[in-house]
This record gives sequence, C-alpha cells and structure tokens, in this order.
Amino acid sequence: MELSATLNAQEQSLVRMQVDSFNKAIEQGKKPSQNLGKDDFIKILITQLTHQDPTAPMEDKEFIAQMAQFSSLEQMTNMAQDFNRLANLLSGSEATGALGKSVEVTEGDQVIQGVVKAVTRGAVPQVLVNGTYYNWEQVSKVYEE
Repeated sequence: MELSATLNAQEQSLVRMQVDSFNKAIEQGKKPSQNLGKDDFIKILITQLTHQDPTAPMEDKEFIAQMAQFSSLEQMTNMAQDFNRLANLLSGSEATGALGKSVEVTEGDQVIQGVVKAVTRGAVPQVLVNGTYYNWEQVSKVYEE
C-alpha cells in the first residue's frame, strides 16, 4: 500500500478550515491585556484586607465602594462575553443567508467569484466557493441571483 504525501484541493481547504477555526479559538484566550480583570481586582482587594493596618482598618464605606466596583466590573465582563456570542451568531446567520448566492471572495490580491455551496457553523463561519472553504470575513460582495 502506497501513502500519498500530498493533499488534493478539497483536503487542503478542509485542513485550512480546521486550522483556522482552531487558531481563532485559542487566540481568544491568549490576547495580552493592559486592563485589570475581575480576578486581578479581587486579588488586590484581598491583599488590601490582608495587609491593612490593624490600628486603622479599612472603613466600611471604602469596602462597600470597592465591592460595588467589583460587581460592576463582573457585570461588564459578562455583557462583553454575551456581545461576543451575539456577534458570532450574527456572523453565522449572515453567512447562512449567502447560501446559493454568488459572492466575491478576496484572498490576498486575488478576487474569486462563485456560488456559495455550503456554510460551516461556529465562531469562524466559512463558505464553500468553487470547492474551497473561505472564512466569511473574506467575502467582500454577495449578489442576489
């Protein structure tokens, strides 16, 4: 039995699609941030309480204000995650709406025209045009048939 060391165009596009989806998924957790998150905030608060001067403890008003800030931060974080999920759903819905329509896909300096034959779901929706999967973000125009 002989093994083939090359992939045909369809296999290459499938592998590219899987790699792109995987990379986008892991990059979301790896972005460096200059902002403090809720975990950082709670660590600072615990450190303050642990190392406060026993002769002049933190006042109730300060503690309540910091807890309110923590609660607000947590709510904003949850809203940002919900907006991200909503954006992914809208992007997937938009890609599904292009099914069966003519599109122009930009890949580097090349513009590829064709009809969308299939759409994948997930955080990074992809469309099948002329036998190759492309990220939905690469679609520059959609034409009504």
